[in-house]
Amino acid sequence: MRRSLLPLTGQSVANPAVGDPFTSLQREINRMFDDTWRNLGTPSNMPEGIIAPRVDVSEDGNTYYVNAELPGLSENDVDVSYDDGVLRITGEKSQSREDTERDVHVTERLYGKFARDLPIGHDVKPDQIDASFKDGVLTITLPKAAESETTKKIAVKRAA
Repeated sequence: MRRSLLPLTGQSVANPAVGDPFTSLQREINRMFDDTWRNLGTPSNMPEGIIAPRVDVSEDGNTYYVNAELPGLSENDVDVSYDDGVLRITGEKSQSREDTERDVHVTERLYGKFARDLPIGHDVKPDQIDASFKDGVLTITLPKAAESETTKKIAVKRAA
């Protein structure tokens, strides 16, 4: 007796996942990875928008650069802090007004508070961090500290 290896054999075309253990397994693996990324602060499974701003992080020999997309916000809506090697971007996007004369059918724009923590490292000069905001993009520059400012060689001595 020959069985087909196609997953749709004997199943409804409308719902191919019914009874397919491989589809169920794939769904569980995807959920596991989504949970892992969510716990790391990466917005891979979050809706597009302001809930967790999308960022680009780069560096050169002297500076780290962070660019965050924050459409619809101004510099007054955003707070930036650096503590213990972590750059934190927080803020809130408020709904501008409610239209009580019309029935709303779809609302896809996101409103509310957001926070994004980025582990940058301890080799930063906190007093020289600069942030600017233009056209919905927050640009943060974090100058690197010289190695001698953040690293100290400790001599190991023989115990008595």
